Amino acid sequence: MFDRRFRAKRNGSIEINITDEERQLIADLVEQLRELVLSTSPEGSVDASIRRLYPTAYVDDPEHEHEYQRLMRDQLLERRLGHLDVVEATLQDRELTPETLTAWITSINDVRLVLGTHLDVSEDEEQTFAPSSDPDQQQRAIYQYLSHLLGELVEVASN
Repeated sequence: MFDRRFRAKRNGSIEINITDEERQLIADLVEQLRELVLSTSPEGSVDASIRRLYPTAYVDDPEHEHEYQRLMRDQLLERRLGHLDVVEATLQDRELTPETLTAWITSINDVRLVLGTHLDVSEDEEQTFAPSSDPDQQQRAIYQYLSHLLGELVEVASN
């Protein structure tokens, strides 16, 4: 057993050591993200929690911004859905390739961004467990878990 959930092997693959419960949580979160991004039309209103997945390119020019979003949104959505597909397809695997690791990093980060936006978490805030009276306690714990998991994925990718 290792201290870390992910470990780079000499052959370039990444060994995964996460529990079945973690795999199920990731599967559930990936499915929820898929539903959320598919439920928002390019021309319709954007759910506030996914705005960070489609960053504004032209802050001071609404006309250019609309055109940019019209042109780029489908490409961003297609890429995002492709990464989610890879995570779902490899979730039960014991090893990842460097290519599938990228999809994991991207998807975990996307879920974390959406959850953090929903919780109104600032990147500058020190993350601590919420008091048991906090109605968002479970979501905050998941956010912290995803932050830690993302850190481990990025660390193994950089080695």
